[in-house]
Amino acid sequence: MSSTPLLDASDVAKSFGAVRALTNAHLTVAEGEIVALMGANGAGKSTFVKIITGALKPDAGQVLIRGKQAFVGSPAEARRSGLVPVYQEPSLIPDLDVSDNLRLTDTPVDLFRDWVSELGIEDLKLSAMIGDLPLATLRILDLARALAVEPDVLLLDEMTAALPTDLVERVLKTVRRKANDGMGVIYVSHRFTEISELCDRATVLRDGMSVGDLDIEPGVEERVVELMLGQKIDIGTRQVLQTNEPQAKTPRLSIKSLAFEPRFSDVSFDLFPGEVLGVVALEGQGQDELFEVLAGFDRPTSGSMEVDGTPVNFAHPADAIAAGMTFVPGDRSEALLAQRSVKENIALPFSARLKDWGPLKLRHERDRVAYAVEKLQIDTRAQGEVQRLSGGNQQKVTIGRWLATGVETLLLFDPTRGIDVRTKRQIYPLVRELADQGAAVLFYTSELEEIPLACDRAVVIFNGRVVDVIDAVDADEQTLMRAAYGLTETEGAA
Repeated sequence: MSSTPLLDASDVAKSFGAVRALTNAHLTVAEGEIVALMGANGAGKSTFVKIITGALKPDAGQVLIRGKQAFVGSPAEARRSGLVPVYQEPSLIPDLDVSDNLRLTDTPVDLFRDWVSELGIEDLKLSAMIGDLPLATLRILDLARALAVEPDVLLLDEMTAALPTDLVERVLKTVRRKANDGMGVIYVSHRFTEISELCDRATVLRDGMSVGDLDIEPGVEERVVELMLGQKIDIGTRQVLQTNEPQAKTPRLSIKSLAFEPRFSDVSFDLFPGEVLGVVALEGQGQDELFEVLAGFDRPTSGSMEVDGTPVNFAHPADAIAAGMTFVPGDRSEALLAQRSVKENIALPFSARLKDWGPLKLRHERDRVAYAVEKLQIDTRAQGEVQRLSGGNQQKVTIGRWLATGVETLLLFDPTRGIDVRTKRQIYPLVRELADQGAAVLFYTSELEEIPLACDRAVVIFNGRVVDVIDAVDADEQTLMRAAYGLTETEGAA
């Protein structure tokens, strides 16, 4: 094994106007090594990743590949140099099919097929349109496409954040095997269990600077968090938040034997005002389509829905919105106006709710927006465009919008995907605050440990139907996982 690192990035700096994203960042990766790149949202991880992979040019610093100065001016050049990223958001073009996307990057089709199968996606059709595939599948396709070109260094940015547990296990096993074969890996994740299981070292960023390089060993998590946040915290605390009793006898949302064939066939539950109801499901159990049906994007093939005791039949998302159903998708880019400011994004529902001409209540709007920004501690240094915020701050904006304006029924689909531990701890109580204000919240998460931290109850979906309903106090990961695999099936309609 060569003593020269595959990748050596040092003294890297980058500013966006007055915002200094990076001031002194460094990272080295040796052959066969998996290095975790860690830091709170806004620490500069995404900017550093984009510089290393050619999507951005640094203001200062250098990147060496196998000891030689690299002049990586684009992701395509980085790819030719042996650096292949899998970014946090899918980099596939939704209006093209799988085959066309492979052709754009000269990806070997046979190797791609082999990796797709090994990573757990069966019967994929190359003619399938990317826009029709669920997010978890797109993440696997991105990884398979990267592995098919046999990179020297693979960069994974929150690779498992949108994946259910079964696919996560396949990804981790595959990455470790490729590292054992000599490939270097940069692994960006907020999941300490994965870092501990997979990585050899961790490089920690805070406020745009590298503040530590640590070997992964038992007990290192606490030191990593101290470096990330600049303070000591207890990361072992796993307390169930104070749960709520329903605020009304009539459910806000009631669905009976709802089906959207062939994705799900028999889903029933009640969601009450003041309640946070979790949804637990492995990949492909119909949870994506369930939320889309509830939000009016698709029409069910059978079953019934009631809102506040009144039967509803949504033909369009506008119908769901009119009934008080608000959908926050897992892909935050779908919920934001990327080129508009933080204030405009948070205040958007104020304008949408105008029914009559008359004086605008600008002071009220400003006060509510300011309240949401302060409550969520949203970074507003880059107020010109919300797209310049870190992923965690963007997600805060999507939730802050409803904290400011109020909501009746909130459909949250994986709202903490790709968010650091500090931001998660801010979001859980805010979801509960929305419930305390009378909202009914349906909360799907791909991270099982979030259920007792945010929810009152959880419905578990397996094979397209609800198989269990579990109170938050009983919702430990083992219990949820067994139910998600159909191992403790019970009568599950709420």
